[in-house]
Amino acid sequence: MTYHPKSDFIATMIERGFLADCTDYQGLDDALISGVQTAYIGYDATAQSLHVGHLMNIMVLRWLQKTGHKPITLMGGGTTKVGDPSFRSDERPLLGPEQIDANIAGMKQVFSKYLSYDDSETGALMLNNAEWLDSLNYLDFLRDIGRHFSVNRMLSFESVKSRLDREQSLSFLEFNYMILQAYDFLELNRRYSCVLQMGGSDQWGNIVNGIDLTRRVLDHEIYGLTTPLLTTSDGRKMGKSQGGAVWLNGDMLSPYEFWQFWRNTTDADVGRFLKIFTELPVDECDRMGALQGSEVNEAKVRLANEVTTLLHGAEAAATAEATAREVFEKGGVGGDLPTLTLSASELGDGMSIVQLIVKSGLAKSGKEAKRLIAENGAKLDDAPLTDTGLMIDAGALSSPIKLSAGKKRHALVKLG
Repeated sequence: MTYHPKSDFIATMIERGFLADCTDYQGLDDALISGVQTAYIGYDATAQSLHVGHLMNIMVLRWLQKTGHKPITLMGGGTTKVGDPSFRSDERPLLGPEQIDANIAGMKQVFSKYLSYDDSETGALMLNNAEWLDSLNYLDFLRDIGRHFSVNRMLSFESVKSRLDREQSLSFLEFNYMILQAYDFLELNRRYSCVLQMGGSDQWGNIVNGIDLTRRVLDHEIYGLTTPLLTTSDGRKMGKSQGGAVWLNGDMLSPYEFWQFWRNTTDADVGRFLKIFTELPVDECDRMGALQGSEVNEAKVRLANEVTTLLHGAEAAATAEATAREVFEKGGVGGDLPTLTLSASELGDGMSIVQLIVKSGLAKSGKEAKRLIAENGAKLDDAPLTDTGLMIDAGALSSPIKLSAGKKRHALVKLG
């Protein structure tokens, strides 16, 4: 894009590849250089942890604070009760209040690693939209807020249109979601002078709705900014690994497995991911992203170390790197590998190698484990595994054994 920003924040967004679209570049840029501005991103509490797919926007909030502005992390205690229909083919399962509160508690653990929540002018705020949504009077809300929404316009938004075009049902409950999200922006502007909502590009319609509503009700000038939906160079959605979601909470995914996810980045993505997920200078990211052959592996280790340090701390990153080097370079077992501990009663007279591969998380099913062995992709203590009927008994587990799937995924199995 040809826009030359004056504010540090927008310059960073453009330079590091965070920017997909903005409702008014000039207006937002002018606001950002006129003083401290408040901006938010909303997070619905649909799981107990955030995952790698959220990390790009968490970094956006971090850069916002680093460039002198005030971030709000808005927890969707209210909106989670409805469920965001954006680009989904079916309705989200509805969660009860206890589950929503438990999920919010789990998600909060991560934000404090990236943002400073304090009383300073740029100190981050953690808010919950249940604060204003739970107490809404339905008739008042319909009359005061609902009248500002055109159903024709709501039907034209891509997220709704794609669902209707496929002739998939969209419930009235879900249709309300975009009105509630728009109302969040209005309330944040009214209560906290928040002038900017940010989110993934799939949120564009919801963000525009909020801006429109706030202008109509309060006559305030506010803005929206979106980040690109991130896919890997081979077209996969960012944040999914072979084992499922890459969680940010250490109790749901170990720091070692998190480190390993970044170490396994495809060569073509290294430079881009360094810009988005680390704070290294842009020219350094470009230099490392251009490396070829075995040199690019050191860039991947640097990426894994930088990203893991931000989330889990420098010590966890160093331990993960040491474990990885021990496992890959010296064929050792590494004390920090994902470990399956079996009790004597679980093991009984023995367990098949196929069951162990599944139980240790290296394959999702017995069928997948058998295929892995048939295609010479499985190893036992670094030796190729060929026998799908192999039984492992207590004698074989007198010391821990190491299972491997391909070159990069390993697990230990030991007797408890």
